[in-house]
Amino acid sequence: MKAIWHDTILAESTNTKMVEDKHYFPPDSINSEFFQLSDTHSTSNLGRASYFHIQVGEDNNPDAAWFYPYPQGEGGQIRNYVTFGKGVEFKE
Repeated sequence: MKAIWHDTILAESTNTKMVEDKHYFPPDSINSEFFQLSDTHSTSNLGRASYFHIQVGEDNNPDAAWFYPYPQGEGGQIRNYVTFGKGVEFKE
């Protein structure tokens, strides 16, 4: 599975985990040069999420990726795994 934005592969793994209809990528599968830790946090039934801004060239996609450092409930299997929103596509 690949996470792609602006024709750039942000993450790639054969080991994603599906939670709530989203692919979560292992931390070592993300291309870290495109990620900048955000100050944004939110809370859901999976716990408290932390966010990344995505930067590809001059294009910025704020808070487009997130992860759960201490997931709860169903999220227990995705600790620090990263998922995406805001126009990032998932492709096999």
